[in-house]
Amino acid sequence: MADTLNARAPRARAPQTGAAPDPRRRAQRSKRRLAFLFVLPALLLLGALVVYPVVFSVGRSLFDASGEQFVGAANYTEIFQDPATLKAIRNSTIWVVVAPVLLTGLGLVLAVLTEKVRWATAFKLVLFLPMAVSFLAAGIIFRLAYEQDPDRGVINAAVVAVHDSFGDPAAYPTARAREDQGLDGAAGGPYTTTEALRPGGSVSLGFVGVAPDAMPSEARPAAVQKPGADEIGGVAYLDFTPGGGGTPGKVDPAEKGLPGMTVEAVRDGTVAASATTGADGSFRFEGLADGEYTVRLPASNFAAPYQGVNWLGPALVTPAIIGAYLWVWTGFAMVLIGAGLAAIPRDALEAARMDGATEGQIFRKITVPLLAPVLTVVFVTLVINVMKVFDLVYIIAPGPVQEEANVLATRMWLVSFGGGNDQGLGSALSVLLLLLVVPAMIFNVRRFRRSRS
Repeated sequence: MADTLNARAPRARAPQTGAAPDPRRRAQRSKRRLAFLFVLPALLLLGALVVYPVVFSVGRSLFDASGEQFVGAANYTEIFQDPATLKAIRNSTIWVVVAPVLLTGLGLVLAVLTEKVRWATAFKLVLFLPMAVSFLAAGIIFRLAYEQDPDRGVINAAVVAVHDSFGDPAAYPTARAREDQGLDGAAGGPYTTTEALRPGGSVSLGFVGVAPDAMPSEARPAAVQKPGADEIGGVAYLDFTPGGGGTPGKVDPAEKGLPGMTVEAVRDGTVAASATTGADGSFRFEGLADGEYTVRLPASNFAAPYQGVNWLGPALVTPAIIGAYLWVWTGFAMVLIGAGLAAIPRDALEAARMDGATEGQIFRKITVPLLAPVLTVVFVTLVINVMKVFDLVYIIAPGPVQEEANVLATRMWLVSFGGGNDQGLGSALSVLLLLLVVPAMIFNVRRFRRSRS
């Protein structure tokens, strides 16, 4: 019986040394190999275009300008000793502090306002259009717009138009007195008669330097009116005869008066009377007491015309370039913040309105806190972008003030390739720029990961 049971009992199988692998593990390995093959081209590009240049730049920054002598940290020390590089660091700091804050604030305000306008889509499209313009084209546009000559720069044309609407421009900015004709003064005025006059006398004040097409349309042939016993008269005229001829210092028939000039009668340093020349250039001071007077033409008659603001001068070139940057990137900030605004639960806003909250309170205490994650991402993204700004600075800033407008990126290019030919210092600047950008990038990446989880 025992033999029968032993015969029927199952026998243990001997281990097979050549067993086939688990099909699931084999499928996973196959998937990993396939994924690696797909990722390999991207890894090669990343290594060739990012990793290798970074490693090479770090190594190159430790050598001198020729690349032959090892200098260690000397290039990094020179960064903080070179005045031009310190200006670039200062300007980069201004950019990082000012531009992202203004852009985030403008984007927030515009995103909220566009929700309340009827043509919100068209408005957003118009504001976002500058993003389609390259930085090269935007730089050229604003370089022309910032021209100081009002005939070429549209911004100064508007500034001059507003200025002149509140103040009268000088009548004859190019006029100057003929020499040895009885007037004392330098170009631009004021001019004063060298000889004193008494009531009943008259004087002729001849000027040159006024182009015929710059003469007022109401100008008439110059004429001297005979003054009364208690008056002093005279004429201010263009002492130039068209076609030649005429006698200098004498009013000739073909010469025209200078209308609209302010003339003053001065006695003992005090203005006793003033008058404005008529269409024929004549003027008259009435009711003068007996005594000696000099005739003065104030400098306001000859002041140079207002030419607007020197936007591209040393003092304003950086704010002017930041203004161009705002024009390009405001639409970007507005659209991103607008997308976050659209995701805010409307129940919270309606509940606040039902409780009697004003729109300002809703904006400050509900909208802004709920948009804080979006605002942070926009701000950090703009900080990264601002640190790398190059095109606008290089194109807009004129050569004489280029150093005043430089940021780290432009300084790096100028030192390496723009005439400095010191790629050791240029590589050190690029490494510094990378070290400044990396923390902001890490912050953004971590925030994206937290938002996914």
